[in-house]
Parts: sequence; C-alpha cells; structure tokens
Amino acid sequence: MKKILFLGGLLVSALTFVSCDDDFADWASPQTNPQEEAVTLPGYTASATSAIDLAAVTDDRVQVLTLSQASLPEGATVSNTRMELLPSDNASAEKLTLNVDAQGRVAKAELQSAIETFYGKRPEARTMSAQVYSNIMLNGQAFLVDAGQIPVVATPEAPFIASGYYIVGNMTDWFKGTPIQFSHSGADVYDDPVFTVTFSADADCYWKIVPQNNYDSGDIEHVGVDGIVGVAQDGDTSMSGTLTTDNPQAGRILEAGFYRMTINMLDYTYTIEKVAATYYIVGAMQGWTNDTNCAFYPTSTTVQSYTTKWDGDLKFWPSSSVGNWDGAYGAEKGVGAVASGKIVSNASNGADNIVPPTTGEYYTLTIDMGTMTYTWTKLDNQAPAEYASMGLVGDFTGWADGADVVMAQVTPHNWYVHATIATDGGLKFRVDGKWDVNWGDDADISVLNYGQGVAGGGNITVPAGTYDVYFNDITGEYLFVAE
Repeated sequence: MKKILFLGGLLVSALTFVSCDDDFADWASPQTNPQEEAVTLPGYTASATSAIDLAAVTDDRVQVLTLSQASLPEGATVSNTRMELLPSDNASAEKLTLNVDAQGRVAKAELQSAIETFYGKRPEARTMSAQVYSNIMLNGQAFLVDAGQIPVVATPEAPFIASGYYIVGNMTDWFKGTPIQFSHSGADVYDDPVFTVTFSADADCYWKIVPQNNYDSGDIEHVGVDGIVGVAQDGDTSMSGTLTTDNPQAGRILEAGFYRMTINMLDYTYTIEKVAATYYIVGAMQGWTNDTNCAFYPTSTTVQSYTTKWDGDLKFWPSSSVGNWDGAYGAEKGVGAVASGKIVSNASNGADNIVPPTTGEYYTLTIDMGTMTYTWTKLDNQAPAEYASMGLVGDFTGWADGADVVMAQVTPHNWYVHATIATDGGLKFRVDGKWDVNWGDDADISVLNYGQGVAGGGNITVPAGTYDVYFNDITGEYLFVAE
C-alpha cells in the first residue's frame, strides 16, 4: 500500500508540474514534442522483442515490444501507447509515429511502410530506434509517461529480385543460344523493380525469364524462388499477367513481330506489346557496309519509311541480323526498278536488291512488314531546303548556345548521332545552333521511341540514357534507339 501511495504521489506531482485541468484534452492525444513534457515512472518500461521478419508474419499485427506495468498504482489505466520511430543511423530524419495496442503490437502494414520510408523495400534487417510513450489515467487525471527507448529490428516483406534478367526461348534456341538481357535504370532494384527488353519473335514463340544469379553461376536452368521465372500455365498466350518461380511454365507469343516485354519484379507481373522493329538500310549509299547510320523511320508497328535522294540499290536488315546476309530483306528476283513490290528474305528466297525507280531524285521508300511489300513515292518538291548543320539541344545541354550535340548528315537530309543524354528532360532538333529553324512535337520517348516533329513544335521528352538518334529534315521524322 505504501508503494502504491508513493507512486500515486509521483503521478500527482508530475501532473502538478507539467499540466493543469485545462490541458486534459492535450494529454489525451500525442504531443508534438512529448519528450519535453513526459514523466517517467520507476518500473514502467518498454522492452524490445526479438528481430522481426515481416515475410513470416501471417497476422495483420506484429508484436514489437512488451510493457512492464507492475508498478502502476491501483486504479491507473494505460491508453494510447505509441512509439516514435527513427532510423538508428539518421537521427535527423522525420519521426514516424505508430500506435501500439495493449499487447505491444503495431499494424504490420504500418511497420512495413515505416521501413520502406526510412530504407526502401530491400528485404534486409533494419534497426530503428523507438521512443515509447503512454497516456496513463489516475483519479480523472491524464499523464504522459515516457516508457523508454528501445531498438526495433525488422526486415520488410518483399520478393526476391535479382540484379538483372534475361529472356530465353525460341528466339535464343532456348538455353543453347545467347540470352537477351533486360534493360534497367541502374537504381536499387527494390526502388525500381521494372525491367524491359525488346526482341524479335517468329510465329508461335515460347519464352521464359532467367535471373542474373543463374546467368552468373552458369546454372542458367536453376529453378526455385531465385531461379527461372515463367507463367503458371504452359503455353499461356496472355500479353499481360502474373509471373511465378513455382514450377514456372513457358509463355507463348502467337504472331511474328518485334516485341517489348516489361516486368515488375516487386509484384511479379509482366506486359508484352508489339512494337516497331528497327530496320537498317544497307546499300550503295553506305558502300554496302555494316554501318547502322541509316534507319527506317517507323510510322506504326509494321510500316516504316525513308526519304532521301536515292543514288543506288539497297537491301535492309533488322537490328537482330545486322551483318548477317541471311537475315537481310530485299526484292523478289528479277523485278528490277518497279514502283512497288514484294519483300522477301535472303535466307528463304535469295532476294535481289530493291531498286529505286530513278536515281538522283527524291523518293520515299515505304516498307510494310505486315504485308511484306514496299512502295516508292516520288516527292513533288525535288529541291527541299538544305541545311549546313543539325544539332540536339535541350535540358541535358542546359539549352545553352554553342552546346548543341552536332549530328552527321549520312544521306541527303537524314541526320544521325550516337549521343548520351545525361539527364531526363526535353530536347529539340535545330539548325546551325539557332532557333530560326527547329523541330519538336511534345512526345515522350519512353512511351514511343519514334515520331514526327513539326517546325517550332514542343519539346520531345527523353529519359536519360545513350541513344542512336535519327532525324529527317524533310519529313520531320525522328527515331531514338536506346543502347
């Protein structure tokens, strides 16, 4: 009884020192700076639990502490316990307050969110510092009590994400050929779990995904939570869905074409979309070399064109077959200089060159890989304006005069440069480093990597990266091919 009366006296003394009846409403809710007004009671302390792995917690609440209340005076009740969290290695961070129930538990989702706020989503054990406070009621009076500081060690829940991924399938002769690597921003994969890859697929193409650790170890076909990634049902033709490492099966693409796959490995989902392939001209204008300075400009996933003054025959090959004549495309044998014709592959038919109707004149050559046809269209204007120089200017150059990235004119009115765009932002094409003649179109390269600029148009948004950039000053067409 003496002990209870003594503690009751402590509480009354604390109340006299830090509050009055008019402040009752303030005691009932957390204070902005509770450490300045809280009192301590001998024996009323918080103790930390063992390290927590949130992936192993099946309930929606998780115990983070225990409270010793044995020394509370008779009639005292505890309410509104909470802890103020800080990362142990950054005391200047903004505190996060989590409510604690009578069993010393917090909401699992709130603890997960706090860890992600302080450290990100990577599933590593994180140590935080928690200052614990409770409101204690005694004889109608409210007291804010400091229960002490404890460490909270917890690992956030997140799936395994490799540092990189590769696609394999019919397009790589499965595991016998060279896997095609997904691209990534280079950020922590738990902050940016999105990977993308573009590839060419024949009709009825099957695929799976290989993580970087498999590739590095040489055990490329390893399965398990950190192994081969696929779909649940073999031959699934869905263009979007869920990925799994549990008995992974092969997805399936029905139509031949060029595709971009995007995977989000935090939620293990994928999307596949048909995109325009990159086709490069090889012919008299390039000296029949393997240079990739002359690319067709897409207008859809199947139709592309190239406008210039033509001085000789040509063939073309997709990006996957540059330098491989079996992978090149040309015209049917014996057709010669015709206004339109059928596209055939070297491998299957031993294609002839595509021949312009006349040389030394301006034409647009249009190829349609859906119908496998080509068409020549002569320009009405055979004397388009000519420019001494062309350059890229934008946020990545600070829009500064004299800082333009100069492009090379690879064929009449077609410009090319291999450029590194150091920062995300807008850019435009302009002549002679001046604003008298410039092109843009308010497009976003991350959505579609080709377009058609207009004179004086808006900025073209380009993410940071290294690109092969192509531009035609007659049509305004442009193409950005990421490295």
